Amino acid sequence: MTTRRQLLEFAALAGGTAAVWRIAGALELLPRFDEATPLQLAPARGRRRVLILGAGIAGLVAGLELQRAGYEIELLESAPRLGGRVLTLRHGDVVDEIGNRQVCQFDEAPHLYFNAGASRIPATHRRILDYCRQLGVPLETHVNASHAAWMQYDDFLEGRRIRQREYHADARGFLAELVAKSLPEASIEQPLDAKDVERLLQFVTQFGDLGADRRYHGSPGRAGPVRDGLYIAGPTREPVSMQELLKADFWQSAMHFGESEAQSSVLQPVGGMDMIVRALAAQLSGRITTNAQVIDIRTSPDQVTVTCRHGDGTRTFTGDYCLDSIPGQLLTGVGNNFSQGFRAQLARRPRGKLAKIAFQMRERFWEAEGIYGGISWTGKDIGQIQYPSHGFHGRKGIVVGGYYLQPGPADRFHVMSAQQRIDAAIQQGTALHPDYARHVENGVSVAWYRMNHMLGCTARETDAETLGVLRQAEGRHLLIGDQVAAHPGWQEAAVLSAHDALNRLSAREQQA
Repeated sequence: MTTRRQLLEFAALAGGTAAVWRIAGALELLPRFDEATPLQLAPARGRRRVLILGAGIAGLVAGLELQRAGYEIELLESAPRLGGRVLTLRHGDVVDEIGNRQVCQFDEAPHLYFNAGASRIPATHRRILDYCRQLGVPLETHVNASHAAWMQYDDFLEGRRIRQREYHADARGFLAELVAKSLPEASIEQPLDAKDVERLLQFVTQFGDLGADRRYHGSPGRAGPVRDGLYIAGPTREPVSMQELLKADFWQSAMHFGESEAQSSVLQPVGGMDMIVRALAAQLSGRITTNAQVIDIRTSPDQVTVTCRHGDGTRTFTGDYCLDSIPGQLLTGVGNNFSQGFRAQLARRPRGKLAKIAFQMRERFWEAEGIYGGISWTGKDIGQIQYPSHGFHGRKGIVVGGYYLQPGPADRFHVMSAQQRIDAAIQQGTALHPDYARHVENGVSVAWYRMNHMLGCTARETDAETLGVLRQAEGRHLLIGDQVAAHPGWQEAAVLSAHDALNRLSAREQQA
């Protein structure tokens, strides 16, 4: 018989964190987490004015909701464009990276675009999806994970690529075999009865596609035959040994990618992620000033004063409140009268270095390999290749040729020239697609650490103490954006930060 602890351990081995979460929840071993407080912004009491710094998702959402509630707003954006880290690149767009300026050379076609920042929306991100619904932003499926895509690691199978479905089938098979062998001898803490054990044996047999002897002999139905066996049965491929499977870093995160918050199938706006930015901005016509670089913020008991560079001089704006989404790494260089404690925590924030590169391919060769969306994974610096979830069976397509998530690869990527990045990503991509280079027509890259008006992105390592301080009001100034979220990097986090700040503002107004 087996215990609850052993069931969770088996689930972790076989199904990753998502399986553990589901089973632990069913056993009522996990606490329930309350959702963030819904937006409760009361109508403005008289003529009240709010300054909003930064026209990313948080700033635009805050502006929309304040306008709906009857507040006067002034939205100041330092860049010539809107959206912050929602950046969709198309033909002729400029990448304003310091020391590495690029112009996107993609063909001018609706489906040839690159989401260089935010690129997908999980179905659980209800608030950003609700704005899409309210504003009429059409959505389509974004294929986030595909078992038909490839995986390749230099220490695994001598660097040979295999389909992800092969790895999944073999890993599940060998782990199920281990579970089946261990059940009769398992120790007893909270015992399962004989009927439960039999059902569990049936479960692991189906889960791992075990034979009648409860051993794993390969799974042509899941891993696929050596060649197409739909009409004439082909030979079964030889399973990869468990010892060999463990050599690939694939099992550490990529194997369970589609089971995380990202999910295997998520959503994206038709035509590019910046369609959300455009829809929000359209509601704020005449309220947004671009090319307005904030140089000083002063908050007092009854107002906030913001000075910015604009055109050939400076302009000063005053408001009853200020909602500020200026990235922390830039805000530290803005004159202010914030408290010493706030400034100290602002300076403590880590600075993220995520980066991406994309290629226009002369033909959609991956579809000839049976890949329609999803991600191929590799242990090389590029980390992954992402295939588009739109434009199927068209002639050309945009492939994300690298997503630099880890510090080492990101550091190496940031110091390269645009051409060096292209050359390196093409060379590494040949491990997943041997004829990769001949399909590439042009490429464009974005290193957020060097992007003007950003100089980084939000890191996941910000501690709870820092976040707690940064969420608090400094006089009539409130910091917003995913930079004050516990799980940053998502548009949903930016929306939640805006709603939280608006609730605080509203509560203060009601107490006045």
